[in-house]
Amino acid sequence: MIDLAAGQTGKRHVENVQAAYLAMTRRKRLYGVVMLAVFVALMASGFRLADDRSAGSFADGIGNIFDFPGEVLREAGEKITLLPALVVKFFPSLLETINIAAASTLLGAMVAVVLSLLATRGLARWPRLIPVVRRLMDVLRAIPEIVIALVLIFVLGSGPVPAMIAIALHTVGALGKLFSEVNENASLKPIEGLHSVGASWSQRMWLGVIPQVAPNYLSYALLRFEINIRASAILGFVGSGGIGYDLKNAFSWGQGRYDEVAAIFLLLFGTIVFFDQLSSHYRNKLTGKA
Repeated sequence: MIDLAAGQTGKRHVENVQAAYLAMTRRKRLYGVVMLAVFVALMASGFRLADDRSAGSFADGIGNIFDFPGEVLREAGEKITLLPALVVKFFPSLLETINIAAASTLLGAMVAVVLSLLATRGLARWPRLIPVVRRLMDVLRAIPEIVIALVLIFVLGSGPVPAMIAIALHTVGALGKLFSEVNENASLKPIEGLHSVGASWSQRMWLGVIPQVAPNYLSYALLRFEINIRASAILGFVGSGGIGYDLKNAFSWGQGRYDEVAAIFLLLFGTIVFFDQLSSHYRNKLTGKA
């Protein structure tokens, strides 16, 4: 009798667990459906609002989406013999864009390393300031580069310096977040050993943490460098120099200069593909995937 009662109790317990699990599953599905409905509603309302405020209807203009690329390709085809000379002409501007991206990535990564160490629990020099440092990185990451660049251009004037500072500030926020996540996986044993022999905080970080996380640091920095090349080209449209500025001028002249637009696009495409493949190769080597 006792065994029978125990068996029935165990069976009821299993049934209760199954019922609770099924109820939780149904609740999650309901939440998912509600979230999807809210997302679709927001997308539909946002699209309708944007369409109402546009100069023309999206439905009316969608058929003309290939008109401009067609004009650029047609004019570039007619002047294809001039493309090599134009590529050479705009190559110095491309180098300026790459230099902006490289300098901003280097500066941003150096500051991001320090902030990430100050924002990691178990490693921070001042644990009470961890939330402050993290919010600072959130702010830097949240503000678009173009907004920072416009403010700096108003203060410093047009040129590559505002673009470099704007991209570097955004890089600090983006890499600081990634670096802090990498730091959380670092072993604390080397740090404890260094602390036991009287090493300072900077010595513990330099000798105990950096050797562990350096490959991932470099991997993320290379990935960010690719992003910054595109960002520095975009900032050229607001007067920050580089090849983006030449692209803006070519667009402004319109027909008759579309061969220059095509040449600049070829340079940008080739550069991004080259650095994407190069950084992917070294990222794989650094992370042990190749």
